[in-house]
Amino acid sequence: MSEAMIIQYCSPTLAGIKTGNMFTCLFENECSLKESVRQFNRRYSHKGIRFLPLRFRDGRALVYVYRPARLAGDLQHETARDILGGCGYNPDLPGGCIRYLRDKLMSCDSFPHEIGLFLGYPPEDVKGFIEQGAKNCKCFGCWKVYADVDKAKKSFRQFGKCREVYCRKYAEGCSVEKLIVNM
Repeated sequence: MSEAMIIQYCSPTLAGIKTGNMFTCLFENECSLKESVRQFNRRYSHKGIRFLPLRFRDGRALVYVYRPARLAGDLQHETARDILGGCGYNPDLPGGCIRYLRDKLMSCDSFPHEIGLFLGYPPEDVKGFIEQGAKNCKCFGCWKVYADVDKAKKSFRQFGKCREVYCRKYAEGCSVEKLIVNM
């Protein structure tokens, strides 16, 4: 897991404008994955960022980079609580929710639809996707939109611009440490 990958896939989370991002990367074994995650957490947890391996299979790791405080707030949204409760989660325990999500990811090949709540997607859009699947969405970008199209499009543009700026600054020599907004 390189810093360049973290910048490429997690810029909005590093900037503090998104709750979380996920990406996959190759690791020789689970031990090297855990050591890499441990090193990143040691270096950046004081900035309000957390790295967590969600799944490891066939040399590929799914890594979740998130803002714990922001996630805790997101999971308290009424619609998010309803979705999570209906899927077997206890929304009052964000850490327990992450463990439950991790267990679900380890036991199946697909992504549970509620995963969008862990990435900061609007709960109304997560609910729309759960109820309607890919059909009837009003637009799509980082996620499928069923509710506020204008707000979603604004977020998509903001995330894209953030990624562009962060990748440029990183290429110019700015460190990941300086690019992470302290929250």
